[in-house]
Amino acid sequence: ICCLGGIAAKHLLETPSPVGRLRGRVHDYRGMRVVVTYHPAYLLRNPDAKREVWNDMKFLMNEMGHDIS
Repeated sequence: ICCLGGIAAKHLLETPSPVGRLRGRVHDYRGMRVVVTYHPAYLLRNPDAKREVWNDMKFLMNEMGHDIS
């Protein structure tokens, strides 16, 4: 599962932590793996974060068993 943004992550993972702290690792939701990244609307306001989201997507793909460089 990939949570896009804080609202999705906070509700699914039941945590008050911000997206910045949740990114970059795998979380558990009822035995399923969850990766968190910024919401697309955040990228419209902060285009410099696109590289971070791209790295999150590569991390997600690697977790899914797809090697992407």
